[in-house]
Amino acid sequence: MRRRVGLLLIGLGAFFLTLAPLVRFYVAEQVVRAPLNRYQVTHLESPSSTYFDQAALKTRTNVTLLATNTVRGDVRANNGNDDIAVWDSTTNIYDKANPKNPVQIQGFRIAFDRKTSRLVNCCGVNVDGDGNVRMDGYGLLLPIANVQKRDYPVYDPTTKQVAPMKFGAVEQVRGLSAYRFTQHIPLTKTGPVEAKLPGTMLGLQEAEPQRVDRYTEAYNTVWVDPRTGIPVKHRKNIRSTVRTPDGRGEMIVAQADLVTTDADQRKAVDLADGTALQIDMVRIFIPGGAVLLGLLGLLIGGLMGLGRDDAPPPPPQAPRRSDGKFGDVSPPRTPKRPDKKPARKKAPSRAARRPEPKRRPAPRA
Repeated sequence: MRRRVGLLLIGLGAFFLTLAPLVRFYVAEQVVRAPLNRYQVTHLESPSSTYFDQAALKTRTNVTLLATNTVRGDVRANNGNDDIAVWDSTTNIYDKANPKNPVQIQGFRIAFDRKTSRLVNCCGVNVDGDGNVRMDGYGLLLPIANVQKRDYPVYDPTTKQVAPMKFGAVEQVRGLSAYRFTQHIPLTKTGPVEAKLPGTMLGLQEAEPQRVDRYTEAYNTVWVDPRTGIPVKHRKNIRSTVRTPDGRGEMIVAQADLVTTDADQRKAVDLADGTALQIDMVRIFIPGGAVLLGLLGLLIGGLMGLGRDDAPPPPPQAPRRSDGKFGDVSPPRTPKRPDKKPARKKAPSRAARRPEPKRRPAPRA
């Protein structure tokens, strides 16, 4: 019995030792990837902001602006290529006191490699409906579970250009050690404004309507969980203006310092912790546990298999009688083997071999 158990443990040990590299190098590569169906809503807030109210044709100052960013994955947009994820992002900036009057709305679609997070140009990528854009670098995510302390090229959808996201320091965000990256978007012309604005609004003496262009400058800061590549906090310091082509007239359209709310920071940290646990399970815990169980199985099984089986043999089963019941029966008779040769008959003596004489009949009187 001990030998059988030992052989069984040796087989299980070999199985777990084979399972460990399979989980680490194959299953982990299939699991540690960006999801296809991501859905996340993030809120940002900026007190003491300034923006131009188009409805009232008035510049409002010292107001609180809110931004709602919604990221939604389109699982069917990759045309069956599961190595590519397609996400849609929409950001709505509005006045907290007047939420029905949006200050700015921006939407874009990105497609990226699920393992490396590098952007690819396919699957209908666009910025505000412009499908002629060419995206490069990284988008909403840095490398999955492989964030380093270095600079990364990150695509900015507002200016439609790539700018370096520079590593700054390691800082705590709700108890999580995150990498802080900063990106500076220089003053960039983003496009002409269809409507002409009065010169007085642009700081000019003449009141004639002027043709203007929109310009944007921003400082983007993101805190990233290095274990997963998930951003846990954002800060967007933006300044958007309109200017006349000659540069004489200028007006602020929006100026805000948007920061992720505390509640959404906690949600992002919880998401990062849960994702990091899943990554550690397939990269460390399951392979390590499989190696440990495999070695223990081989060791214990080898010791039991090499030892003597001291268990007594099982008792013989009671024989079945001719009537079908179990019980004692007399053992069958075994034929006796002749150990000695049969004794030969003694030959009769000579006297015995002599014929008896014939008796003569008595004479008659």
